[in-house]
Amino acid sequence: MNINRKSVFKRIMVTGGSAVAGTAMRSVAKAYPGSEFIFSDCDLIDRDSTFEYVNGCGPDAIIHLAAISGGIGLSTRYPATLLRDNVLINFNVLEAARRFNIKKTVMTLSSGMYPPDAPIPIKEESVHCGNPHESNYSYAFAKRLVEPSIKAYRTQYGLNIIGLVPNGIFGENDNFNLEEASMLPSLIRRFYEKRHEGSKLVVWGDGSPLREYTYSIDIARAFMWCLENYDGAQILNIGSTEEHSVKEIALMTAGVLRISKERVFFDISKPNGVFRKSTDNTRFLKLSGFEYTPFREGLENTVRWFQSTYENSPETLRTRSKIRSDRRGVSRR
Repeated sequence: MNINRKSVFKRIMVTGGSAVAGTAMRSVAKAYPGSEFIFSDCDLIDRDSTFEYVNGCGPDAIIHLAAISGGIGLSTRYPATLLRDNVLINFNVLEAARRFNIKKTVMTLSSGMYPPDAPIPIKEESVHCGNPHESNYSYAFAKRLVEPSIKAYRTQYGLNIIGLVPNGIFGENDNFNLEEASMLPSLIRRFYEKRHEGSKLVVWGDGSPLREYTYSIDIARAFMWCLENYDGAQILNIGSTEEHSVKEIALMTAGVLRISKERVFFDISKPNGVFRKSTDNTRFLKLSGFEYTPFREGLENTVRWFQSTYENSPETLRTRSKIRSDRRGVSRR
C-alpha cells in the first residue's frame, strides 16, 4: 500500500505515545514531514487536564491510542479500574474533540470486545451480539461503548469521528510487566531471562487456542491510512488475519531466542482462554489494499529490540505496573 505522505492534517495529536502503538506511530510519523505530530503526555483520566492540553496544542486531528489494558492478570485483578478509567479517557477525548471542534478524531476499539461465540471470522456487526469473555468483560464493555459513542457524536454534533478495531498488537516498546502483560511480550521476557537455564518454560493451557497478532508498525500505518482516507461511521477491523496457535507462537519465540523447543512445557491444568477470535478485515482491505508484515518477521524484530534494550538500557523497558492507587487504596490507572 502506498501511503500519502502529504497529509491534509497539519497538527496531529496522538494519545498513548509512549506505549507500543504510539511508539510505532512515532516511527511512521517520519514519513509525513509536512505534518507536526504531538504525542500527548497529559492525564486523560482528568477532564480539565485533557481540555487544557488539547486547547493548548490546537490539533486539527486526534489519533486516540491511549488505554489501560493488559493480559488476563490485569483484567481479573482490576476490572473496575479498567472499566472506569477507559470510559473516562474515551469520553474526555470525545468531549475535547467536540468542544474544540477537531476536524477528525480516530478512536480505538479492541477485538477482545467481541462475543466469544460470534460467527468466525468476526465481522464488525457482531460487536453487541452477546456478552464478551468473562476474563476481560470490563475492558471489553469500555471498548464496546466507543461504537455507539461514535454514532452519537456524529449525529448530534456533526463531528468526523471514526473507529478502528485492532487485534493483538505487538512490537518494540511493548509492556513487559510479567504480571500485567499480554501473552506475547510475557513470553518474550520470560523466555529471554531463562534462556541459559535448564528449567521448563511453562505456558498456560494445551497450546491449541488460535491467536491473531499485528505488528505495531502496521497498526500505525493502518491508522494513518484511515485518518487520510476513511470517513465512515462503520467501525473497521484493521488487524492482520494471520493466525497461529499459542503452541506455534511459543515455539516460534523459543526458536528466535535459540532456546531448545524441548524446554517449552504446556500446563494443561491451566485455562486455555477463548479458543479462537479471528476477525474479518475484508472491509478495510477492499478500501485500502493494505499489506501486513509477516508475523515471524515482526517477532524477530521485536525480540531483537528487546534483547538489545535489555542488555544495553534495561531501565527504559516498560516493566512498571499500569495501575496506580489513590489515597483510599483503590486502583485508579
